[in-house]
Amino acid sequence: MSELDFSGKNILVVGGSSGIGNGIAQAFLERGASVAVWGTRASASDYDYAEGSDLSGLHYAQVDVGDPGEIGAASLPFASLDVLVLSQGIVAYKRAEFEREGWDKVMSVNIDSLIHCSEKFRPLLSETSGSIIIISSISGMQANIGNPAYAASKAGAINLTKTLGQAYARDGIRVNGVAQGLVDTKLTKVTTENPDRLKGTLKAIPFRRLGQPSEIAGGVLFLASPLASYVCGHTLVIDGGITL
Repeated sequence: MSELDFSGKNILVVGGSSGIGNGIAQAFLERGASVAVWGTRASASDYDYAEGSDLSGLHYAQVDVGDPGEIGAASLPFASLDVLVLSQGIVAYKRAEFEREGWDKVMSVNIDSLIHCSEKFRPLLSETSGSIIIISSISGMQANIGNPAYAASKAGAINLTKTLGQAYARDGIRVNGVAQGLVDTKLTKVTTENPDRLKGTLKAIPFRRLGQPSEIAGGVLFLASPLASYVCGHTLVIDGGITL
């Protein structure tokens, strides 16, 4: 049996309704897992395939992870859990993150919800010796002039990965993460749909192209698999070399 075969495994991808999270969810599904995703819209039919949302074969639930109460009340479509992927993330443009409302909203989703989700599912993951994969960003490793909350939250996510990796190891749970570079999703349209900005960004990427959600999913599959059985608290950088 392949070590990347997830048949019989139950996976939850928070933020799996579109973009990187959706690519991760579909990658697990293709490898035999039962996969649930949480998103912000009322139903799966409210998502557009053209915007990077393929919810076919996935269990969908609406959960606003910016609200700890909704996280606490949410349930799973299966009795056990093997992998928890925390791919939720928002950004506020036009300097909105410099204001209290914008700062608080981004931080509530991008960092606060990570610990709330992790603690909620810690008992289930302990029963299966499961793993948690936290999706951060290379923005957590450098300055981001227009988005202080996004950058700070992603830096926090990287450190939280280390801290939970250490804390949860005693429960048999492996916690690791992925920091991605510029990936072609609706969240990055502020760059990808601006020709001048995109041209400048591509020059800084050694591969001279954007990443795809499936490429981030590859790293997640590795970290969730037995191939990474001795990896703890590590954040894997998948960025086409832009941080070199």
